[in-house]
Amino acid sequence: MDNLWAPWRMQFIEDLRDSAGGCVFCEILQEGDDRQRLVLCRLEHAFVVMNKYPYNNGHLLIVPNRHQGRLADLTEEENKQIMFLNAQSVEILMDALKAEGINCGINVGRVAGAGIIDHVHLHVVPRWNGDTNFLPIFSDARSMPEYLTETYDRLAEGFKKLEATQ
Repeated sequence: MDNLWAPWRMQFIEDLRDSAGGCVFCEILQEGDDRQRLVLCRLEHAFVVMNKYPYNNGHLLIVPNRHQGRLADLTEEENKQIMFLNAQSVEILMDALKAEGINCGINVGRVAGAGIIDHVHLHVVPRWNGDTNFLPIFSDARSMPEYLTETYDRLAEGFKKLEATQ
C-alpha cells in the first residue's frame, strides 16, 4: 500500500488541539482582532472567515454563529443568512480576486471530508483556469500566490460595504 503524505495538515490538527477542546469557530466569534482572526464579516446569524489552511487563495468559510453540527438544526434565519453570505462572497471574490469560477460546498461528516464536524460551515473556494498543477502531487506542496493577510486586505473592503448595508 502506498502512503499519501500531507504534512501541512499537522498544523491544522495541532491548532484544533490547542483550542482546549473548544470549537475553533466559537472561539473566532469572541471579540478580538478580526484581521488577525481572518474574520471578514459578522452578521446577526452568521459570519465569514478566511480558511487558515486554504485549498486555494481566497478560500472562505461561512459559519452560523450558533454552534450546530447538523444542517437540519439550523433555523430558517440562519439558513437564509448563510446563503445570502454565500452569494455575496462569490461576488466579492470574483470582483476583488478576479476569480473565474467558484466551488461552494458543505462537508457533512468526517468521511465526507469535514475537519470540524461539530459546527456546520460552508466552503467557498475561488478557482482560476490552470490553478491546479503538479506541485501537490509530486512535492506535497501547494503554491499560494499571496499571504493570507494580503488577501484579507483585498477582500475586506467588499465585506465592510456588505456589513454597512445590513
